[in-house]
Amino acid sequence: MLWNWFKKSINKTISQQQENQDQTSQAPERVTVESLKNKLKNIDDIEMKEISIKGEKVFLIYLSTLTKSSTLQDLVLNPLNNIGDATPKEVLKNSTDGDINDLQASLHDIMSGYSVLFFVERDALLKVNTFSVEERSITTAENETTILGPQDSFTESLMTSLSLIKRRIHSPNLKTTLIPMGTETNDTVAVVYMENIANKENVDRVLYRIKNIEYQGFVALPLLKQALEDKPFSPFPQHGFTVRTDYAVESLLDGRIIVMLNGSPEVAILPATFIEMFITTEDHYNRWTTASLIRAIRLGGFFVSILLTSTYVSVLTFHPEMLPPQLLVTLSESRAQVFFPPVLEVLVIEMVIEILREAGARMPTKIGQTIGIVGGIVIGTAAVEAGLASNVLIVLVAVTALLSFIPPNYLMSNGIRFIRYGFIIAGGSLGIYGQAIFFAWMMNHLSNLTSLGSPFMSPVIPRQWTDLLNSVLRAPVNFLVTRSGMSRAKKQLTRPLDEE
Repeated sequence: MLWNWFKKSINKTISQQQENQDQTSQAPERVTVESLKNKLKNIDDIEMKEISIKGEKVFLIYLSTLTKSSTLQDLVLNPLNNIGDATPKEVLKNSTDGDINDLQASLHDIMSGYSVLFFVERDALLKVNTFSVEERSITTAENETTILGPQDSFTESLMTSLSLIKRRIHSPNLKTTLIPMGTETNDTVAVVYMENIANKENVDRVLYRIKNIEYQGFVALPLLKQALEDKPFSPFPQHGFTVRTDYAVESLLDGRIIVMLNGSPEVAILPATFIEMFITTEDHYNRWTTASLIRAIRLGGFFVSILLTSTYVSVLTFHPEMLPPQLLVTLSESRAQVFFPPVLEVLVIEMVIEILREAGARMPTKIGQTIGIVGGIVIGTAAVEAGLASNVLIVLVAVTALLSFIPPNYLMSNGIRFIRYGFIIAGGSLGIYGQAIFFAWMMNHLSNLTSLGSPFMSPVIPRQWTDLLNSVLRAPVNFLVTRSGMSRAKKQLTRPLDEE
């Protein structure tokens, strides 16, 4: 069986990794001048300078691309020039001792932007954090724009992103665990949670999964998020995903866990639910009536998007008697010149829309907008005149394309686009009956999905009845006194019940 072969391959890989780790742990390498030169050779931006401190021979090693000369001068060279009768560690206020018996740790520090001082005679190490590179400034979220509420968003710098959270939560209960990630990149993953609120089992599960991932390196958080999902073969995302600081803070206060990766502006929110894929932070800033209406439109748009064009195929192919006579006449006149069967007609136009979408997204902004608007109008008109598609279908495909962008979660939008093709093929094969079978499979699949071990369809199937107050219906703020059952928080109440 394929699964047995796959399982044996995984076990074999794990055993080999354990053997390599055992060999490495049995033979630690000591830091010497020769070992440093050997490991750092052919790296042209490595600076290894021999200096003298009170007559003692010292090697200064740092990476010039990660350390500005002015920073090095202020934090290292100037204090050493004015050392007087003090020791190097006394004048280098930001320095820490390095492990002379751990070469890999010293190499990691150097490649991370530290300046390392190697005292040859004393066989000792001092390291100073001189990391100083240009970073992107804090800007608004381009992919999750809102009218109300804060406008700042996370950046690629992990420390900057963490500071945005800590500016809003001034509590010692906000815990941050930094974990090295990647056998080659040696990058940093941050797990952030509220210790007095977050469920300990959820926290332990996230830390366990991250620490047991063996990979050469994740260049962006979406790759790491896929490795943390319960069902990686599902077309639906199982974790929250945002670049907005206020959404991340709100999730932390609800008992969720935030995962961040250095070099990626996105954060993952664990666990998450299906309904939350259609909810934005701005819903809480609006009046409860408006927010409930918008949420209902988003969720309704999901079902319309996956069923509209497939129903067009089903009705015209198998069930024309379902249509009113006037509508049937209109559709017949519209398709009079079309020589494709409905299922092929829909698939062709859907693929054209996908091509226009991809072309517009990959080109420069102004050119992409022109291609998206002009290309859609020109190709749609030409397709109708050439008899490749009916004008009714052009309208239906345009509506479904717009509805697929309603979910604020971009990964859910992509999942909707994929599922829609399954409904079209099912409708073209078996009609309404095929759509019903595929819809039943989708609902069964969603019901079996979990996010960090919790049911993905909560609060549609609520863990507690108060979840319904913040689902499709967003009750007034005065009624939102409990945290969501999905997070299984230690503290269920957000404020005292007797508060007016």
